[in-house]
Amino acid sequence: MVPSLFLALSLLATPDAGRWPAFQGAGHTPLVPASIPVTWSESDHIAWKATTPGHGQSSPVIFDNHVYLTSVSGPNKETYHLVCLNLADGSKLWEKTVTSTDPVKNSLYVSRAAPTPVVDDTGVYAFFESGDYAAWNHTGELLWQRSLSVDYGKFQNEFGLAASPVLYHDKIIQLIDHEGPSYVLALDKATGKTVWKTDRTGRRSWTSPVLVSKAGRDVLVVSSDGSLDGYDPTTGKQLFNYTEIGGNTGTTPCVFGEGRFLIAASAGQRGENSELAKKSNMAMELVIEGDTVRPEVLWRNAEVTPTFSSPMVHAGHAYWINRSGILSCLDLATGELKYTQRTPQSAWATSVGIGDRVYLFGKDGITTVIAAGPEFQVLSENPLWNPETAPKDETLINQETEPQRRGAAATFASPIQYGVALVNGSLLIRSGTVLYCVR
Repeated sequence: MVPSLFLALSLLATPDAGRWPAFQGAGHTPLVPASIPVTWSESDHIAWKATTPGHGQSSPVIFDNHVYLTSVSGPNKETYHLVCLNLADGSKLWEKTVTSTDPVKNSLYVSRAAPTPVVDDTGVYAFFESGDYAAWNHTGELLWQRSLSVDYGKFQNEFGLAASPVLYHDKIIQLIDHEGPSYVLALDKATGKTVWKTDRTGRRSWTSPVLVSKAGRDVLVVSSDGSLDGYDPTTGKQLFNYTEIGGNTGTTPCVFGEGRFLIAASAGQRGENSELAKKSNMAMELVIEGDTVRPEVLWRNAEVTPTFSSPMVHAGHAYWINRSGILSCLDLATGELKYTQRTPQSAWATSVGIGDRVYLFGKDGITTVIAAGPEFQVLSENPLWNPETAPKDETLINQETEPQRRGAAATFASPIQYGVALVNGSLLIRSGTVLYCVR
């Protein structure tokens, strides 16, 4: 047996195979670089494939040998699903469903099970864009269930919601930004009851909050359409409101180092945020002076722009990639642009750094692996499917009656690499209907 394969199988066989517990792996188990392959294809290094019920845009999460994945089905998104899979072979351990309390027409233009669940030693907690929340233990027993849209009003957003929950000790923190009354709230992890709720101005946004720590103090940082806000995660008290920002509607901050994080913003489809967006791709640091907390800009770079994929930090560099597949690498300390290169595909999923390499998960099924560092070097290009022959969801395309809208729908009706999860020995890549395990 080759050493790398032996290492991967040995790591997988341990009782604790690793944890990727939240969106973008917040709080994940450190990875052994040699345990994740550099090359694969449709027919090579695919350990297993699992088909999900309906369609989902969320990322998988992993707790030891359990993989959790959400999806939605029905012409009006009537049913949400949570599936628990065995990490070893992809077999289904159990499946649970939630009936939507706010069904809407299933469309390529509306988010479909976009929020990523969170998981810890007590269970898995799933939020769906209908407002429905539910928690199960690791054997599939329902712990609690409630609907935020029933309790606090239906959401008003023609493209749906995508904000993923954040685990904080005994609380689950959820951002609800939409065109109606918006808010951020904390739920008791054991009961689902509201611990605190802080109102926000209504806006369109699909970003997720992050926890940033500085000098022993934890701050919930929210970057969302026109502001950067900080909250005390214990009480919900607003700590700061920074408004010199724009175009920050689709990307989540990337935390690096103590109190530091990246913010990314784009001009928008019609360039409506172009001027502010140029000033909003930046590195920031929390400054704490007594009871006062404020963000301070470390550097800005007007040459980079994201689209769906959030910025990522690895090995002293920061990476941005946009809808045209343009990758930008910056020096993390100074913001200096090291290179800009075109990659084969745009990226929806956020890139991941492992050891001496960076993985770019292309929208249409190609993952490009590059060398980490200030010089662009492609190590491999790895297709999971052929975009030319991949099936399209003709039902959702045909239901669009406007020619322009129908044409645009066709570009999103093929499989898309939406999200990933990694533990020692396994790389999981999620399309709308299939979860792939690469070893």
